[in-house]
Amino acid sequence: MINSIPFFDKKVIFDSHAHYDDESFNEDRDELLSTLHLNGVCGIITCGCDNASTKNAIALAEKHDFIFAAAGIHPDCIDSGTSVADIEALANHEKVKAIGEIGLDYFHNSDNKTAQKELFRSQINLAKKLSLPVIVHDREAHEDTLNILKETKPKGVLHCFSGSPETAKQILELGMYIGVGGVITFKNAKRLPEVVEMLPLDRLLVETDAPYLAPEPFRGKRNHSASIYFTAKKIAEIKKMDYMEILEISAKNARELFNI
Repeated sequence: MINSIPFFDKKVIFDSHAHYDDESFNEDRDELLSTLHLNGVCGIITCGCDNASTKNAIALAEKHDFIFAAAGIHPDCIDSGTSVADIEALANHEKVKAIGEIGLDYFHNSDNKTAQKELFRSQINLAKKLSLPVIVHDREAHEDTLNILKETKPKGVLHCFSGSPETAKQILELGMYIGVGGVITFKNAKRLPEVVEMLPLDRLLVETDAPYLAPEPFRGKRNHSASIYFTAKKIAEIKKMDYMEILEISAKNARELFNI
């Protein structure tokens, strides 16, 4: 727990995107996860990035009732040796609720765009075959990501949204959700507040991307699901609402999208 995060009588925080298999949690993972309910955490989707991390995500979901898993090959893990068939086998587990984290990343690697796009399409097709939503990663690949989503029309969420309000409108027109995390609290977040302002409440998910992207006032430190409190407060400020309403609505949205 973080001392400046209040205790909640009501469990209202649903973290729609985290990576609790990350090695930064190795020393205190069980202790942390066993106390998050005190800060109002009611649900977590912990995402796979390849075969090994998906197996770890599933193991965490088996251990904790409030944790669910996503199975996928992250674009940065395209050379991990994980196949779509591997992901399909893992995705049949009862606690796997999405195919993810999948998508395109031209920031870390722009030399294999064709391979990334092929893998992205293949995993979307898998999600549709299994009637699961997708959790989409898009970093500096907005145009190609949007084109593939328009072509394939999956249900799902564009996580850690970093595009323009115009791009957000097109994502919404596809019936998809938009994930908002700690970046909304950053002083240099320019377009995201505009996106949040126009975002319909029934298409909002809140997330951490834990252990990454901790919100202010903990920017640069290890992130975890209870910090969504600060993200929700900023979203509520932009939308002129109570932050508890934001948490309750986003939790409802997460349960509907992930069929929980």
